[in-house]
Amino acid sequence: MLENRRFLLKRRPEGEPVPADFDLVSEPVPEAPAGGFVVRNYFASLDPAQRGWMDDVPSYMPPIALGDAVRATTVGRVHTSDNADFKPGDWVMGLNALEDYSPVMPGGFTSAIDVSLVDSPSRFLSAMGAVGLTAYFGLLEVAKPQEGETLLVSGAAGAVGSVVGQIGKIKGCRTIGIAGGQDKCRKLTERYGYDVAIDYKGKDVDTLAEEIRAAAPDGVNMIFENVGGDVMDAELMNLAKHARIVLCGLISEYNAPEKLGVRNLWQVLAQEATIHGYLISAYVDRFAEGGAQMAEWMAAGKVVMDEDIQEGLENAYPAFMRLFSGANTGKLVLKIAE
Repeated sequence: MLENRRFLLKRRPEGEPVPADFDLVSEPVPEAPAGGFVVRNYFASLDPAQRGWMDDVPSYMPPIALGDAVRATTVGRVHTSDNADFKPGDWVMGLNALEDYSPVMPGGFTSAIDVSLVDSPSRFLSAMGAVGLTAYFGLLEVAKPQEGETLLVSGAAGAVGSVVGQIGKIKGCRTIGIAGGQDKCRKLTERYGYDVAIDYKGKDVDTLAEEIRAAAPDGVNMIFENVGGDVMDAELMNLAKHARIVLCGLISEYNAPEKLGVRNLWQVLAQEATIHGYLISAYVDRFAEGGAQMAEWMAAGKVVMDEDIQEGLENAYPAFMRLFSGANTGKLVLKIAE
């Protein structure tokens, strides 16, 4: 008999999640809801945002309820259906959960996908999905880069940051990436085309700010922020006049029991800069447009995205924690089924 394994949120993490915060259970496979269908999940996206959804605090999405499977974007095939538009065997992408089978209603983030366009369905969770499109729309529609400007990206070796830098180069920008460790910094310049790579590890705010200043003596015109904390404090000390800051993520804060925030916001005033809180959900109706452009750039070799695929729903916890240890080497994806 088929079973539905589900990775549940058992209790709310305090600081860094631990195994006791979760539970892996087996339940019967759900039936298709009226007008909906059931998806057999093949791949699931693991993202820093999931850590925020585990807290019972106001956010752009409701918290994951205790006892529910951890929310995740997944790619899979329709298993059973009560909807003529989604037939068994069709490939779909949507916001579901870390589980084998998810009951789904059409609408929202759910869409049919054509896996013949890519080498692996997991690409719809990386370059062709919300991660690649977060970089695409955040840089092009929010930061609005101009040729010759300087772009600074934190978390630059991550799934989003690596693509932001590559699109910045396509648009004629000088790119500076901040990452943790020599291996990641080497990858920034050798694989992702960054002009300068800065290693933040073992450096205080003042030292990091000095290194940014050496790389951009006239200041940075754009910051694509994924990290926050001390890294953002150092960046803020190097703003050019009227700089634009795209606030996409704050991964340094997600597991911190005490939210320290940043202390150099006064530089936003001093340089008449702007900070734009950015969510990809604002651009869902333009995913097809962005996906087509990303596919074109990838085919031309102008954009590459690495995937770090971990296998097995039973390994969901250690796979998820790779996000916070810095162990992941590309877009982190959990493979649930063959």
